[in-house]
Amino acid sequence: MEPVLPENNNQAKSNDEKSMAMLCHLAALAGFIVPFGSILGPLIIWLVKKEDMPVVDRHGRESLNFQFTMLIAYIVCFLLIFVAVGILLLPIVALFSFIMVIVASIKAYEGKEFSYPLTIRFL
Repeated sequence: MEPVLPENNNQAKSNDEKSMAMLCHLAALAGFIVPFGSILGPLIIWLVKKEDMPVVDRHGRESLNFQFTMLIAYIVCFLLIFVAVGILLLPIVALFSFIMVIVASIKAYEGKEFSYPLTIRFL
């Protein structure tokens, strides 16, 4: 059996970090299936891995901040349904959220930092 070189070990850890960072963003898509899944998915991954992986800590915070902001946007859209504006805004907000999660996931897997636009910083 061949010993693992430190370079390969660092690369594997880096790939694990990138994969977990990507998963922090992709876990938000659970919100399309499970109520509050868009918050619970990233929150669980962030809480489990934030101590071991600083990259996951940064991406997890970013993902959670965006999901909290989107939750507020969904609530506002729901309230605006009563004056008919929300009917137009709700699909736009959902599409924006979906696209941004995909873009953030790709950036995280590439090892790049990503900051969601229009996000309120809670964490």
